[in-house]
Amino acid sequence: MPADVPPRPSRSGKLTWIALACALVVLVVAVAQRRDEPVGDRTVGEVTRVGVADGDAIPAYLRAAADELARLDAPAPGSWALVSFAAYLTPAQVATALGGAPVSAVVARVPLPGRQTEIVRIAAMRVPDDVVAGMAEVAARKDREAADYRTRAAAPTASADPELRRVYDTGASVSAREAAAYRAGCACVYAAVVRGTPDALRALAARPGVRGVDPATEVRRLDRTVFTPPLPEQRDVARPPADSGLAEPAARPGMGDSSEAAPAVSGSAPAGDGPTAGGGPPNPAPTS
Repeated sequence: MPADVPPRPSRSGKLTWIALACALVVLVVAVAQRRDEPVGDRTVGEVTRVGVADGDAIPAYLRAAADELARLDAPAPGSWALVSFAAYLTPAQVATALGGAPVSAVVARVPLPGRQTEIVRIAAMRVPDDVVAGMAEVAARKDREAADYRTRAAAPTASADPELRRVYDTGASVSAREAAAYRAGCACVYAAVVRGTPDALRALAARPGVRGVDPATEVRRLDRTVFTPPLPEQRDVARPPADSGLAEPAARPGMGDSSEAAPAVSGSAPAGDGPTAGGGPPNPAPTS
């Protein structure tokens, strides 16, 4: 090779620099796209429980709630709290008991003697108006449930099985009684979810008719919180309401088995249809 000819650039060196440049472009694009992606909800799947657990001593729960309330020193605008009432209240009585405290929802059930009735959570920003409107929606759903149970009871499958017929008959009976009670604005509300400052919550706990105020400073989202207030008639241990079993339709037409077996609350009262007619036994309605 002549001495005056310059050396040829290495082809492999060019390819290396091109590869590095491409990798850098890919990295920059990936970082930019990652910044544009919305941050996922890290609370998905998490459920907060507020109230008394099944099997726990109610007096101990109320004392613990009172102690926490006395120590509460949360900053404004305030914390969520579960308010339990000493008795079942009408919508108007709820407004009186809460004394204007900001409300998010109330918890209710129709207290039929010897029956486990469905526990519902009714959204209520304005008390008593929203409670009355929510009860009317539940009443309409209960009417549909009662009609569906009657349809099941008249089906050939139930006609051939007296025990199954009794299940449907009692289901229709209790649903109809629940519908009538809610439509009349019954004394069925026994708890409320409120929000307030520590001083406001302590003042609320001292109001007539209020059994206890359980601060829920850990609550961030109400739609992922399960509230389990104690039932007014229970003084010792939290448990599902006593149920006397299936009633004989001919002898005790006013009694029936409930669509809900446990005092648990999650979400708002559903407004959808009741159970679908079919040949099998009725499924318990979801807690609401």
